Amino acid sequence: MTAVYVFYNLFQLVAGWIMAKVSQTALKQLSGDLFIHIQTLPVTYFDRNPAGGLMSRLTNDIDAINQAVSQNVTSLLASVLSLVGIIVAMFLLDAWLALTSLVIIPIMFWFTQFVARYTRKGFRELQKQLGEMYSVMEESISGLKVIKAFRRNAEVIERFQNQNNKVFNASVYANSYAMLLMPLSNVLGNLFVIVIAGFGGWLALKGLVSVGVIAAFIIYGQNFIQPLRQLANMYNTIQSALAGSERIFEILDIPSEVDASPEAGPSSISGTICFDHVTFAYQKGFPVVRDMTINAEAGKTIALVGPTGAGKTSIINLLTRFYEPESGAITIDGKNIGNFGKAALRRRIGLVLQDTFLFSDTVMENIRFGRLNATDQECIHAAELAEADAFIRQLPQGYHTVLSERASNLSQGQRQLLAITRVILSDPDILILDEATSSVDTRTELRIQKALLRLMKGRTSFVIAHRLSTIRDADQVLVIDKGTIVEKGTHQELLDQQGVYFNLYMSQFKGLAI
Repeated sequence: MTAVYVFYNLFQLVAGWIMAKVSQTALKQLSGDLFIHIQTLPVTYFDRNPAGGLMSRLTNDIDAINQAVSQNVTSLLASVLSLVGIIVAMFLLDAWLALTSLVIIPIMFWFTQFVARYTRKGFRELQKQLGEMYSVMEESISGLKVIKAFRRNAEVIERFQNQNNKVFNASVYANSYAMLLMPLSNVLGNLFVIVIAGFGGWLALKGLVSVGVIAAFIIYGQNFIQPLRQLANMYNTIQSALAGSERIFEILDIPSEVDASPEAGPSSISGTICFDHVTFAYQKGFPVVRDMTINAEAGKTIALVGPTGAGKTSIINLLTRFYEPESGAITIDGKNIGNFGKAALRRRIGLVLQDTFLFSDTVMENIRFGRLNATDQECIHAAELAEADAFIRQLPQGYHTVLSERASNLSQGQRQLLAITRVILSDPDILILDEATSSVDTRTELRIQKALLRLMKGRTSFVIAHRLSTIRDADQVLVIDKGTIVEKGTHQELLDQQGVYFNLYMSQFKGLAI
Protein backbone atom coordinates (compact mmCIF):
# COMPACT_ATOMS: atom_id res chain seq x y z
CA MET A 1 0.00 0.00 0.00
CA THR A 2 2.87 2.34 0.86
CA ALA A 3 4.49 1.59 -2.52
CA VAL A 4 1.25 2.46 -4.31
CA TYR A 5 0.98 5.74 -2.37
CA VAL A 6 4.59 6.70 -3.16
CA PHE A 7 4.20 5.74 -6.81
CA TYR A 8 0.97 7.75 -7.12
CA ASN A 9 2.58 10.90 -5.69
CA LEU A 10 5.71 10.52 -7.79
CA PHE A 11 3.53 10.08 -10.85
CA GLN A 12 1.62 13.28 -9.94
CA LEU A 13 4.89 15.17 -9.53
CA VAL A 14 6.45 14.00 -12.80
CA ALA A 15 3.20 14.35 -14.75
CA GLY A 16 2.72 17.86 -13.35
CA TRP A 17 6.24 18.93 -14.39
CA ILE A 18 5.92 17.43 -17.88
CA MET A 19 2.49 18.92 -18.52
CA ALA A 20 3.57 22.34 -17.20
CA LYS A 21 6.57 22.29 -19.55
CA VAL A 22 4.50 21.18 -22.55
CA SER A 23 1.61 23.57 -21.88
CA GLN A 24 3.81 26.63 -21.29
CA THR A 25 5.84 25.85 -24.42
CA ALA A 26 2.61 25.70 -26.43
CA LEU A 27 1.38 28.99 -24.94
CA LYS A 28 4.72 30.65 -25.65
CA GLN A 29 4.43 29.51 -29.27
CA LEU A 30 0.82 30.73 -29.53
CA SER A 31 1.67 34.12 -28.04
CA GLY A 32 4.67 34.47 -30.37
CA ASP A 33 2.67 33.41 -33.43
CA LEU A 34 -0.09 35.90 -32.58
CA PHE A 35 2.34 38.80 -32.17
CA ILE A 36 4.21 37.92 -35.37
CA HIS A 37 0.92 37.64 -37.28
CA ILE A 38 -0.22 41.05 -36.02
CA GLN A 39 3.01 42.51 -37.42
CA THR A 40 2.14 41.12 -40.86
CA LEU A 41 -1.45 42.40 -41.00
CA PRO A 42 -2.28 45.13 -43.53
CA VAL A 43 -2.58 48.74 -42.36
CA THR A 44 -6.31 48.66 -43.16
CA TYR A 45 -6.86 46.24 -40.26
CA PHE A 46 -5.50 48.76 -37.73
CA ASP A 47 -7.72 51.48 -39.21
CA ARG A 48 -10.76 49.48 -38.06
CA ASN A 49 -9.50 47.89 -34.84
CA PRO A 50 -8.32 49.83 -31.78
CA ALA A 51 -4.98 49.06 -30.16
CA GLY A 52 -6.62 48.32 -26.80
CA GLY A 53 -8.62 45.44 -28.27
CA LEU A 54 -5.48 43.92 -29.72
CA MET A 55 -3.67 44.31 -26.40
CA SER A 56 -6.54 42.47 -24.73
CA ARG A 57 -6.11 39.54 -27.07
CA LEU A 58 -2.36 39.45 -26.53
CA THR A 59 -2.72 39.55 -22.75
CA ASN A 60 -6.19 38.75 -21.40
CA ASP A 61 -7.16 36.06 -23.92
CA ILE A 62 -3.75 34.39 -23.72
CA ASP A 63 -4.01 34.51 -19.91
CA ALA A 64 -7.44 32.80 -20.03
CA ILE A 65 -5.91 29.96 -22.03
CA ASN A 66 -2.92 29.88 -19.69
CA GLN A 67 -5.15 29.47 -16.64
CA ALA A 68 -7.13 26.68 -18.27
CA VAL A 69 -3.99 24.83 -19.33
CA SER A 70 -1.73 25.38 -16.31
CA GLN A 71 -4.41 24.75 -13.67
CA ASN A 72 -6.35 21.95 -15.31
CA VAL A 73 -4.15 19.76 -17.49
CA THR A 74 -2.59 17.77 -14.62
CA SER A 75 -5.86 17.68 -12.67
CA LEU A 76 -7.67 16.55 -15.81
CA LEU A 77 -5.26 13.66 -16.26
CA ALA A 78 -5.56 12.65 -12.60
CA SER A 79 -9.37 12.86 -12.68
CA VAL A 80 -9.61 10.73 -15.84
CA LEU A 81 -7.22 8.11 -14.44
CA SER A 82 -9.12 8.06 -11.14
CA LEU A 83 -12.42 7.70 -12.98
CA VAL A 84 -11.12 4.81 -15.11
CA GLY A 85 -9.70 3.04 -12.04
CA ILE A 86 -12.97 3.34 -10.12
CA ILE A 87 -15.01 2.04 -13.08
CA VAL A 88 -12.72 -1.01 -13.42
CA ALA A 89 -13.03 -1.72 -9.67
CA MET A 90 -16.81 -1.37 -9.83
CA PHE A 91 -17.09 -3.84 -12.71
CA LEU A 92 -14.92 -6.31 -10.79
CA LEU A 93 -17.37 -6.09 -7.87
CA ASP A 94 -20.65 -6.32 -9.82
CA ALA A 95 -21.31 -5.76 -13.52
CA TRP A 96 -25.02 -4.84 -13.13
CA LEU A 97 -24.44 -2.21 -10.48
CA ALA A 98 -21.46 -0.91 -12.50
CA LEU A 99 -23.61 -0.52 -15.63
CA THR A 100 -26.24 1.27 -13.56
CA SER A 101 -23.54 3.62 -12.26
CA LEU A 102 -22.43 4.52 -15.78
CA VAL A 103 -25.86 6.02 -16.52
CA ILE A 104 -24.75 9.07 -14.53
CA ILE A 105 -22.04 9.91 -17.11
CA PRO A 106 -24.31 10.83 -20.09
CA ILE A 107 -26.66 12.71 -17.72
CA MET A 108 -23.74 14.72 -16.32
CA PHE A 109 -22.41 15.27 -19.85
CA TRP A 110 -25.79 16.55 -21.07
CA PHE A 111 -26.11 19.03 -18.19
CA THR A 112 -22.53 20.21 -18.70
CA GLN A 113 -23.11 20.76 -22.42
CA PHE A 114 -26.37 22.60 -21.70
CA VAL A 115 -24.66 24.98 -19.30
CA ALA A 116 -21.60 25.31 -21.57
CA ARG A 117 -23.72 26.77 -24.37
CA TYR A 118 -24.42 29.78 -22.19
CA THR A 119 -21.08 30.00 -20.40
CA ARG A 120 -19.08 30.14 -23.63
CA LYS A 121 -21.39 32.82 -24.99
CA GLY A 122 -20.99 34.72 -21.72
CA PHE A 123 -17.22 34.40 -21.61
CA ARG A 124 -16.98 35.47 -25.27
CA GLU A 125 -18.96 38.62 -24.47
CA LEU A 126 -16.83 39.17 -21.36
CA GLN A 127 -13.60 39.00 -23.39
CA LYS A 128 -15.07 41.43 -25.92
CA GLN A 129 -16.07 43.93 -23.22
CA LEU A 130 -12.65 43.58 -21.57
CA GLY A 131 -11.04 44.43 -24.92
CA GLU A 132 -13.18 47.55 -25.22
CA MET A 133 -12.29 48.52 -21.65
CA TYR A 134 -8.59 48.15 -22.57
CA SER A 135 -9.22 50.56 -25.46
CA VAL A 136 -10.85 53.12 -23.16
CA MET A 137 -7.92 52.84 -20.73
CA GLU A 138 -5.31 53.12 -23.49
CA GLU A 139 -7.00 56.22 -24.96
CA SER A 140 -7.42 57.83 -21.53
CA ILE A 141 -3.76 57.37 -20.63
CA SER A 142 -2.47 58.46 -24.07
CA GLY A 143 -4.73 61.54 -24.10
CA LEU A 144 -4.24 62.51 -20.44
CA LYS A 145 -2.86 65.97 -21.22
CA VAL A 146 -5.81 66.78 -23.48
CA ILE A 147 -8.25 65.46 -20.86
CA LYS A 148 -6.73 67.66 -18.17
CA ALA A 149 -6.44 70.68 -20.46
CA PHE A 150 -10.15 70.56 -21.32
CA ARG A 151 -11.13 69.53 -17.77
CA ARG A 152 -12.88 66.40 -18.97
CA ASN A 153 -11.74 64.06 -16.19
CA ALA A 154 -15.32 63.49 -15.01
CA GLU A 155 -16.54 62.59 -18.51
CA VAL A 156 -13.64 60.18 -19.07
CA ILE A 157 -14.21 58.56 -15.68
CA GLU A 158 -17.91 58.19 -16.50
CA ARG A 159 -17.03 56.59 -19.84
CA PHE A 160 -14.73 54.13 -18.09
CA GLN A 161 -17.32 53.36 -15.42
CA ASN A 162 -19.94 52.67 -18.10
CA GLN A 163 -17.59 50.25 -19.80
CA ASN A 164 -16.61 48.76 -16.46
CA ASN A 165 -20.31 48.11 -15.77
CA LYS A 166 -20.58 46.29 -19.09
CA VAL A 167 -17.63 44.10 -18.06
CA PHE A 168 -19.31 43.49 -14.69
CA ASN A 169 -22.63 42.50 -16.30
CA ALA A 170 -20.92 40.19 -18.79
CA SER A 171 -18.90 38.61 -15.97
CA VAL A 172 -22.01 38.05 -13.82
CA TYR A 173 -23.82 36.46 -16.77
CA ALA A 174 -20.93 34.12 -17.61
CA ASN A 175 -20.14 33.10 -14.04
CA SER A 176 -23.79 32.70 -13.03
CA TYR A 177 -24.19 29.91 -15.56
CA ALA A 178 -20.77 28.52 -14.74
CA MET A 179 -21.70 28.19 -11.06
CA LEU A 180 -24.75 26.08 -11.92
CA LEU A 181 -22.54 23.05 -12.47
CA MET A 182 -21.58 22.63 -8.82
CA PRO A 183 -25.14 22.33 -7.37
CA LEU A 184 -26.17 20.23 -10.37
CA SER A 185 -23.30 17.83 -9.77
CA ASN A 186 -24.24 17.62 -6.07
CA VAL A 187 -27.85 16.78 -6.96
CA LEU A 188 -26.70 14.15 -9.43
CA GLY A 189 -24.32 12.73 -6.82
CA ASN A 190 -27.13 12.31 -4.31
CA LEU A 191 -29.37 10.87 -7.01
CA PHE A 192 -26.60 8.39 -7.85
CA VAL A 193 -26.48 7.14 -4.24
CA ILE A 194 -30.29 6.77 -4.18
CA VAL A 195 -30.31 4.80 -7.44
CA ILE A 196 -27.47 2.50 -6.34
CA ALA A 197 -29.10 1.94 -2.93
CA GLY A 198 -32.51 1.27 -4.49
CA PHE A 199 -31.31 -0.97 -7.32
CA GLY A 200 -28.79 -2.70 -5.01
CA GLY A 201 -31.50 -3.33 -2.44
CA TRP A 202 -33.69 -4.96 -5.09
CA LEU A 203 -30.75 -7.14 -6.20
CA ALA A 204 -30.07 -8.05 -2.56
CA LEU A 205 -33.69 -9.15 -2.07
CA LYS A 206 -33.24 -11.39 -5.12
CA GLY A 207 -30.09 -12.78 -3.54
CA LEU A 208 -27.89 -11.55 -6.40
CA VAL A 209 -25.60 -9.29 -4.35
CA SER A 210 -24.64 -8.96 -0.71
CA VAL A 211 -25.22 -5.92 1.49
CA GLY A 212 -21.43 -5.53 1.71
CA VAL A 213 -21.17 -5.11 -2.07
CA ILE A 214 -23.91 -2.46 -2.00
CA ALA A 215 -22.10 -0.59 0.78
CA ALA A 216 -18.84 -0.79 -1.21
CA PHE A 217 -20.62 0.55 -4.29
CA ILE A 218 -22.01 3.52 -2.38
CA ILE A 219 -18.46 4.35 -1.22
CA TYR A 220 -17.19 3.88 -4.77
CA GLY A 221 -20.08 6.04 -5.93
CA GLN A 222 -18.90 8.97 -3.83
CA ASN A 223 -15.39 8.55 -5.25
CA PHE A 224 -16.90 8.14 -8.74
CA ILE A 225 -18.81 11.44 -8.52
CA GLN A 226 -15.82 13.41 -7.23
CA PRO A 227 -13.73 13.29 -10.47
CA LEU A 228 -16.92 14.00 -12.45
CA ARG A 229 -17.42 17.14 -10.35
CA GLN A 230 -13.81 18.12 -10.92
CA LEU A 231 -14.20 17.62 -14.68
CA ALA A 232 -17.39 19.70 -14.64
CA ASN A 233 -15.64 22.53 -12.78
CA MET A 234 -12.69 22.39 -15.17
CA TYR A 235 -15.17 22.77 -18.00
CA ASN A 236 -15.96 26.31 -16.82
CA THR A 237 -12.33 27.39 -17.05
CA ILE A 238 -12.07 25.61 -20.38
CA GLN A 239 -15.08 27.58 -21.67
CA SER A 240 -13.33 30.84 -20.81
CA ALA A 241 -10.21 29.57 -22.58
CA LEU A 242 -12.25 28.54 -25.62
CA ALA A 243 -13.81 32.02 -25.78
CA GLY A 244 -10.31 33.53 -25.65
CA SER A 245 -8.96 31.11 -28.24
CA GLU A 246 -11.82 31.94 -30.62
CA ARG A 247 -10.86 35.64 -30.45
CA ILE A 248 -7.20 34.79 -30.97
CA PHE A 249 -7.86 32.57 -33.96
CA GLU A 250 -10.11 35.25 -35.44
CA ILE A 251 -6.93 37.31 -35.81
CA LEU A 252 -4.77 34.39 -36.93
CA ASP A 253 -7.33 33.66 -39.66
CA ILE A 254 -7.02 37.18 -41.12
CA PRO A 255 -4.81 37.01 -44.23
CA SER A 256 -1.40 38.60 -43.84
CA GLU A 257 -0.31 41.51 -45.99
CA VAL A 258 0.47 39.99 -49.39
CA ASP A 259 4.11 40.36 -50.34
CA ALA A 260 4.85 37.38 -52.54
CA SER A 261 8.36 38.58 -53.38
CA PRO A 262 9.48 40.86 -50.53
CA GLU A 263 12.93 41.38 -52.01
CA ALA A 264 11.74 41.90 -55.62
CA GLY A 265 12.79 45.32 -56.77
CA PRO A 266 15.31 47.26 -58.82
CA SER A 267 18.96 47.20 -57.80
CA SER A 268 19.05 51.00 -58.12
CA ILE A 269 16.51 53.83 -58.44
CA SER A 270 16.97 57.17 -60.13
CA GLY A 271 13.64 58.36 -58.71
CA THR A 272 11.30 59.24 -61.58
CA ILE A 273 7.80 58.76 -60.16
CA CYS A 274 4.53 58.75 -62.07
CA PHE A 275 0.91 58.48 -60.94
CA ASP A 276 -1.09 57.47 -64.01
CA HIS A 277 -4.83 58.16 -63.59
CA VAL A 278 -4.86 56.80 -60.04
CA THR A 279 -8.10 56.48 -58.08
CA PHE A 280 -8.32 55.33 -54.48
CA ALA A 281 -10.93 55.08 -51.69
CA TYR A 282 -10.66 53.95 -48.07
CA GLN A 283 -14.36 53.09 -48.27
CA LYS A 284 -15.75 51.83 -51.53
CA GLY A 285 -17.76 54.50 -53.31
CA PHE A 286 -16.06 57.43 -51.50
CA PRO A 287 -12.81 58.12 -53.42
CA VAL A 288 -10.24 60.37 -51.76
CA VAL A 289 -7.95 60.34 -54.81
CA ARG A 290 -9.70 60.82 -58.16
CA ASP A 291 -8.13 60.02 -61.52
CA MET A 292 -4.87 61.66 -60.45
CA THR A 293 -1.82 62.01 -62.70
CA ILE A 294 1.53 63.19 -61.32
CA ASN A 295 4.92 63.26 -63.03
CA ALA A 296 7.88 63.76 -60.71
CA GLU A 297 11.33 63.90 -62.30
CA ALA A 298 14.26 62.23 -60.58
CA GLY A 299 15.89 64.39 -57.92
CA LYS A 300 13.12 66.99 -57.96
CA THR A 301 11.02 68.20 -55.03
CA ILE A 302 7.24 67.99 -55.33
CA ALA A 303 5.18 69.94 -52.81
CA LEU A 304 1.61 68.88 -52.04
CA VAL A 305 -0.62 71.57 -50.58
CA GLY A 306 -4.32 71.91 -49.94
CA PRO A 307 -6.92 71.88 -47.19
CA THR A 308 -7.21 69.13 -44.60
CA GLY A 309 -8.80 66.02 -46.09
CA ALA A 310 -7.85 66.95 -49.66
CA GLY A 311 -6.03 63.63 -50.23
CA LYS A 312 -2.39 64.61 -49.73
CA THR A 313 -1.50 61.92 -47.18
CA SER A 314 -3.43 59.35 -49.22
CA ILE A 315 -1.00 59.95 -52.10
CA ILE A 316 1.88 59.12 -49.74
CA ASN A 317 0.08 56.01 -48.48
CA LEU A 318 -0.25 54.79 -52.06
CA LEU A 319 3.39 55.50 -52.92
CA THR A 320 4.57 53.47 -49.90
CA ARG A 321 2.02 50.71 -50.70
CA PHE A 322 0.33 50.92 -47.32
CA TYR A 323 -2.76 50.88 -49.54
CA GLU A 324 -3.34 49.80 -53.14
CA PRO A 325 -5.07 51.98 -55.77
CA GLU A 326 -8.48 50.96 -57.10
CA SER A 327 -7.45 51.90 -60.62
CA GLY A 328 -4.51 53.40 -62.45
CA ALA A 329 -0.84 52.70 -61.86
CA ILE A 330 2.08 54.14 -59.92
CA THR A 331 5.53 53.69 -61.45
CA ILE A 332 9.10 54.34 -60.38
CA ASP A 333 11.56 54.64 -63.25
CA GLY A 334 8.82 53.29 -65.53
CA LYS A 335 8.20 50.13 -63.46
CA ASN A 336 4.88 49.48 -61.72
CA ILE A 337 5.45 49.49 -57.95
CA GLY A 338 2.77 46.79 -57.69
CA ASN A 339 5.43 44.42 -59.05
CA PHE A 340 7.94 45.43 -56.36
CA GLY A 341 8.18 43.63 -53.06
CA LYS A 342 6.81 45.93 -50.36
CA ALA A 343 9.89 45.45 -48.21
CA ALA A 344 12.21 46.23 -51.14
CA LEU A 345 10.15 49.31 -52.08
CA ARG A 346 10.01 50.71 -48.54
CA ARG A 347 13.75 50.22 -48.17
CA ARG A 348 14.13 52.84 -50.91
CA ILE A 349 11.79 55.35 -49.24
CA GLY A 350 12.50 57.54 -46.24
CA LEU A 351 9.58 58.87 -44.17
CA VAL A 352 9.57 61.88 -41.85
CA LEU A 353 6.08 62.30 -40.42
CA GLN A 354 4.41 64.97 -38.30
CA ASP A 355 3.75 62.48 -35.47
CA THR A 356 7.25 61.15 -34.91
CA PHE A 357 7.36 57.77 -33.21
CA LEU A 358 10.40 56.92 -31.12
CA PHE A 359 10.88 53.76 -29.07
CA SER A 360 11.55 53.45 -25.34
CA ASP A 361 15.22 52.74 -25.98
CA THR A 362 18.45 54.70 -26.15
CA VAL A 363 18.88 57.60 -28.55
CA MET A 364 21.55 55.57 -30.37
CA GLU A 365 19.24 52.59 -30.93
CA ASN A 366 16.42 54.84 -32.13
CA ILE A 367 18.77 56.29 -34.73
CA ARG A 368 20.05 52.82 -35.65
CA PHE A 369 16.46 51.76 -36.37
CA GLY A 370 17.02 53.39 -39.78
CA ARG A 371 19.74 50.84 -40.59
CA LEU A 372 20.28 48.07 -38.09
CA ASN A 373 23.83 47.22 -39.15
CA ALA A 374 25.05 50.81 -38.82
CA THR A 375 28.03 51.48 -36.52
CA ASP A 376 27.91 53.98 -33.66
CA GLN A 377 30.10 56.33 -35.66
CA GLU A 378 27.73 56.21 -38.64
CA CYS A 379 24.82 57.04 -36.31
CA ILE A 380 26.73 59.99 -34.85
CA HIS A 381 27.66 61.24 -38.34
CA ALA A 382 23.98 61.09 -39.38
CA ALA A 383 23.07 63.11 -36.27
CA GLU A 384 25.68 65.73 -37.19
CA LEU A 385 24.20 66.04 -40.68
CA ALA A 386 20.72 66.37 -39.16
CA GLU A 387 21.77 69.17 -36.78
CA ALA A 388 20.91 66.83 -33.88
CA ASP A 389 24.35 66.04 -32.46
CA ALA A 390 24.58 69.14 -30.26
CA PHE A 391 21.34 68.59 -28.34
CA ILE A 392 21.97 64.82 -28.05
CA ARG A 393 25.32 65.41 -26.34
CA GLN A 394 23.59 67.68 -23.82
CA LEU A 395 21.27 64.87 -22.70
CA PRO A 396 22.10 63.19 -19.35
CA GLN A 397 23.79 60.16 -20.94
CA GLY A 398 24.24 61.59 -24.42
CA TYR A 399 23.59 59.00 -27.13
CA HIS A 400 22.97 56.38 -24.45
CA THR A 401 20.10 58.31 -22.84
CA VAL A 402 17.01 56.09 -22.64
CA LEU A 403 13.91 57.79 -24.00
CA SER A 404 10.68 57.58 -22.03
CA GLU A 405 7.45 56.29 -23.54
CA ARG A 406 6.58 58.31 -26.66
CA ALA A 407 9.90 60.17 -26.09
CA SER A 408 8.12 62.57 -23.73
CA ASN A 409 11.50 63.63 -22.28
CA LEU A 410 12.31 65.35 -25.62
CA SER A 411 10.74 68.40 -27.22
CA GLN A 412 8.75 68.11 -30.45
CA GLY A 413 11.61 69.68 -32.38
CA GLN A 414 14.16 67.28 -30.89
CA ARG A 415 11.95 64.32 -31.80
CA GLN A 416 11.73 65.60 -35.37
CA LEU A 417 15.51 65.98 -35.59
CA LEU A 418 15.94 62.38 -34.42
CA ALA A 419 13.45 61.25 -37.07
CA ILE A 420 15.46 63.09 -39.72
CA THR A 421 18.68 61.53 -38.36
CA ARG A 422 17.11 58.08 -38.68
CA VAL A 423 16.16 58.72 -42.31
CA ILE A 424 19.61 60.13 -43.16
CA LEU A 425 21.14 56.94 -41.80
CA SER A 426 18.82 54.80 -43.95
CA ASP A 427 20.04 56.69 -47.07
CA PRO A 428 16.81 56.42 -49.13
CA ASP A 429 16.41 57.17 -52.84
CA ILE A 430 12.99 58.77 -52.33
CA LEU A 431 12.06 61.09 -49.48
CA ILE A 432 8.60 61.81 -48.05
CA LEU A 433 8.05 64.68 -45.61
CA ASP A 434 4.54 64.81 -44.17
CA GLU A 435 4.03 68.02 -42.16
CA ALA A 436 7.57 67.56 -40.80
CA THR A 437 7.78 71.11 -39.36
CA SER A 438 4.15 71.91 -38.54
CA SER A 439 4.43 71.46 -34.76
CA VAL A 440 7.62 73.39 -33.98
CA ASP A 441 8.55 77.01 -33.36
CA THR A 442 10.11 79.19 -36.04
CA ARG A 443 13.66 78.92 -34.68
CA THR A 444 13.48 75.11 -34.50
CA GLU A 445 11.85 75.08 -37.91
CA LEU A 446 14.88 76.82 -39.42
CA ARG A 447 17.18 74.14 -37.96
CA ILE A 448 14.94 71.38 -39.25
CA GLN A 449 14.68 73.04 -42.67
CA LYS A 450 18.48 73.19 -42.86
CA ALA A 451 18.67 69.46 -42.07
CA LEU A 452 15.90 68.65 -44.52
CA LEU A 453 17.51 70.58 -47.38
CA ARG A 454 20.68 68.59 -46.83
CA LEU A 455 18.65 65.37 -46.79
CA MET A 456 16.62 66.25 -49.91
CA LYS A 457 19.64 67.10 -52.05
CA GLY A 458 19.77 64.75 -55.05
CA ARG A 459 16.67 62.81 -53.95
CA THR A 460 13.15 62.78 -55.35
CA SER A 461 11.11 64.31 -52.55
CA PHE A 462 7.42 64.66 -51.80
CA VAL A 463 6.70 67.40 -49.27
CA ILE A 464 3.34 67.96 -47.58
CA ALA A 465 3.18 71.28 -45.75
CA HIS A 466 0.63 73.70 -44.40
CA ARG A 467 3.27 76.36 -43.88
CA LEU A 468 3.63 77.46 -47.47
CA SER A 469 6.78 79.42 -46.67
CA THR A 470 8.58 76.07 -46.31
CA ILE A 471 7.96 75.02 -49.94
CA ARG A 472 8.99 78.11 -51.87
CA ASP A 473 11.97 76.31 -53.38
CA ALA A 474 10.02 73.21 -54.51
CA ASP A 475 10.48 72.34 -58.19
CA GLN A 476 6.74 71.78 -58.55
CA VAL A 477 3.77 72.63 -56.32
CA LEU A 478 0.58 70.59 -56.66
CA VAL A 479 -2.55 72.16 -55.18
CA ILE A 480 -4.95 69.35 -54.25
CA ASP A 481 -8.60 69.66 -53.34
CA LYS A 482 -11.17 66.88 -52.97
CA GLY A 483 -8.76 64.29 -54.37
CA THR A 484 -7.88 66.13 -57.58
CA ILE A 485 -5.09 68.47 -58.70
CA VAL A 486 -6.63 71.91 -59.17
CA GLU A 487 -3.40 73.82 -59.82
CA LYS A 488 0.25 73.05 -60.47
CA GLY A 489 3.43 74.99 -61.13
CA THR A 490 6.28 76.60 -59.25
CA HIS A 491 5.67 78.76 -56.20
CA GLN A 492 6.04 81.97 -58.19
CA GLU A 493 3.98 80.73 -61.14
CA LEU A 494 1.06 79.87 -58.86
CA LEU A 495 1.27 83.23 -57.10
CA ASP A 496 1.15 84.97 -60.48
CA GLN A 497 -2.02 83.02 -61.39
CA GLN A 498 -3.74 84.43 -58.28
CA GLY A 499 -5.85 81.31 -57.92
CA VAL A 500 -6.34 78.81 -55.07
CA TYR A 501 -2.65 78.72 -54.09
CA PHE A 502 -2.44 82.50 -54.09
CA ASN A 503 -5.41 82.70 -51.71
CA LEU A 504 -3.93 80.03 -49.42
CA TYR A 505 -0.59 81.81 -49.37
CA MET A 506 -2.00 85.25 -48.73
CA SER A 507 -4.34 83.99 -46.00
CA GLN A 508 -1.35 82.72 -44.01
CA PHE A 509 0.49 85.98 -44.19
CA LYS A 510 -2.66 87.89 -43.23
CA GLY A 511 -2.93 85.66 -40.16
CA LEU A 512 -6.07 83.88 -41.40
CA ALA A 513 -6.73 80.15 -41.01
CA ILE A 514 -6.53 78.12 -44.17
